[in-house]
Amino acid sequence: MNNNQSKKISNQVIDIQLDAIKKLRESIDDDFDKIIKHLSKIKGRIIITGIGKSAIIGMKISSTLNSTGSPSIFMHGSDALHGDLGTITEKDTLIYISKSGNNTDTVELINNLNKRKIDVIAITANKKSNLANNSKYTIYTPIYKEACPNNLAPTTSSSIQLLVGDIIAICLMTLKKFDEKSFANFHPAGSLGKKLTTTVEDLINPENKPLVKINSKFSDAINEISSKMLGATAVLDNDKIAGIITDGDVRRMLEKFSNPLDITINKVIVKAPKTVNHDLLAIDALQIMNDNKITNLIVTKKDKYLGMLHIHDIINAGL
Repeated sequence: MNNNQSKKISNQVIDIQLDAIKKLRESIDDDFDKIIKHLSKIKGRIIITGIGKSAIIGMKISSTLNSTGSPSIFMHGSDALHGDLGTITEKDTLIYISKSGNNTDTVELINNLNKRKIDVIAITANKKSNLANNSKYTIYTPIYKEACPNNLAPTTSSSIQLLVGDIIAICLMTLKKFDEKSFANFHPAGSLGKKLTTTVEDLINPENKPLVKINSKFSDAINEISSKMLGATAVLDNDKIAGIITDGDVRRMLEKFSNPLDITINKVIVKAPKTVNHDLLAIDALQIMNDNKITNLIVTKKDKYLGMLHIHDIINAGL
């Protein structure tokens, strides 16, 4: 196979998948809205099941639902027939994924679910299948051709099943108003969790907050910046924040004056500093720094000086 053949096959696969997506768009009707409303109101869990490649897709869909605020578990179709049916309660709704909807295990499992009066939602490419005919709702996924050149291996059908799962999850999280804070509660670990939960207060050391009084000498500011090693010091006037002096200000003062050490700080301050509240997300603080091309922010709590945040604090936290 040469590069031209690879590119040709790639384009063919993409075209087949795109065509299936377009057909899926056309097949989603008013019943889909009923399905979403039904799933949003159930008292139990969304059980996802399937056999073969559909089972693998089902595991991913279940995981996505869990992470976006819709309690779900995956149950393999074969395992369900050998004891795992006990997992399902009358409060649950089961989503059954099957392209054909007619294999033996599917038929047997659906019969048992109907006997127990479990609500079933079918995701299938066969409108006339046993699965579709015996489900409360059916999501029709028209598949006219698999990307497999033999039209056998589940390729296009698997992609469309996965897409349907994502659509369900996004619809439900939108309906439930599952926002960033909700997402953070479900993803406390890893870089994503850090971005959604780490505040500026988490990164500062309140025991190492550089500060000088507004009537102090410039030499005091230099000593404070050097000793606290945060690249800046806050300037206070009767416990109120009056300004900030950075190591860049120090360099500019040394260039401007031959002997600036005895100059009082109130003659140096030219504008109010950038301050942020203690509960601001660190990732948002980083954006403020980047937008203003600065490396320090003064952190406050109830308008009181809490500490100094340096851009390195955010970077070192893995954000």
